[in-house]
Amino acid sequence: MKILVLNCGSSSLKYQLINMETEEVLASGKYERIGEAEAFITHKAMGKKVEIKKPAYDHKEAIEFTLAQLTNPEYKVIEDLNEIEAIGHRVVHGGEIFKESAVITDKVIEQIKECGEFAPLHNPAAALGMEACKKVMPGKPMVAVFDTTFHQTMKKEKYIYPIPYEYYEKYGVRKYGAHGTSHMYVSQRLAEILKKDINELKIVTCHLGQGASICAIEAGKSIDTSMGLTPLGGIPMVTRSGDLDPSVITYIMRKENISAEDMENILNKKSGLHAIAGLAPDFREVESASYGDSERAKIAIDKFNYEIAAFVAKYAVAMNGIDYIIFTGGIGENQINIRKGICEKLEFMGVKIDVEANNMRGEEKEISTSDSKIKVYVIPTNEELMIAKETQRLVK
Repeated sequence: MKILVLNCGSSSLKYQLINMETEEVLASGKYERIGEAEAFITHKAMGKKVEIKKPAYDHKEAIEFTLAQLTNPEYKVIEDLNEIEAIGHRVVHGGEIFKESAVITDKVIEQIKECGEFAPLHNPAAALGMEACKKVMPGKPMVAVFDTTFHQTMKKEKYIYPIPYEYYEKYGVRKYGAHGTSHMYVSQRLAEILKKDINELKIVTCHLGQGASICAIEAGKSIDTSMGLTPLGGIPMVTRSGDLDPSVITYIMRKENISAEDMENILNKKSGLHAIAGLAPDFREVESASYGDSERAKIAIDKFNYEIAAFVAKYAVAMNGIDYIIFTGGIGENQINIRKGICEKLEFMGVKIDVEANNMRGEEKEISTSDSKIKVYVIPTNEELMIAKETQRLVK
């Protein structure tokens, strides 16, 4: 069975075509700047990588051109589009409507749009991708896989907010979390590596990238997670604030006389590590500057490491102990000194990092010492494979 996995952004389209019999990625790539004349696609297949400038003024045009690359004689991976048996879509937020993945119907698309108020940067784009696929490949079965569903196992005392209960009842205001597909994948992969039953493990997963979240996983289930109502909550990220004293928001709004929309834009796009450092919204630039003369960059990185370590320690309370810590995501997999800095703050819990083992990027590897009380692993995430597996399960 061949499954096409799509991750649609407002102006981008990431994709993978996966052969589920072997779990081999046949083709992958990204369409960028959709909606502009300067749009282009980067496509990888058959050992080749090509970049093609091709205007795509909406997701339908982008998907049509993407599909054409799969049968391009120069690097084709399928003879005919009918070989694609199903399409899996990544959706960031399912609200309280979606407790698990769902076969896509017109009603499901409308409900995904409704949940868009909790993920305005992501859900509307996902819905656009689904509607485009319906036009390009009518009748093809499609499945929506939600970042939030893995966290539906949290108990109510973990996800409820201490505000008037009516806001939960009327509007669904509660913690939902995110990156669930990634947290699920790396925790299951660890159990495979160890050849242990996941039901016997207490794991903290650290998905660190442009967006970042921490998750406590006991017996394969999400017990608690750092992100909240939206992907804005939790630890400070590259451009997102993470958790704040709520009065900070209302205080600034009054002082600056700005609207809720403007404040939301500040918190999502103009805050986080780059705001502390006063640098471009690029983690690598902030980290690099922290090794030089930039005191603000040093503060930003120290805060990042501290907040992550604090959440890990908090989740030792949630699970009455931790057996394993996993780093994943672009930062977690590749930033050597970030992993080291976080682990050093957890030495009081018996975490000991092997400096030599940690000196690598993007490998699946244990990076703790033999006498570390809590074992630490780096496991590259594979959200696309998890989405493909869920799609296969529901389609079958």
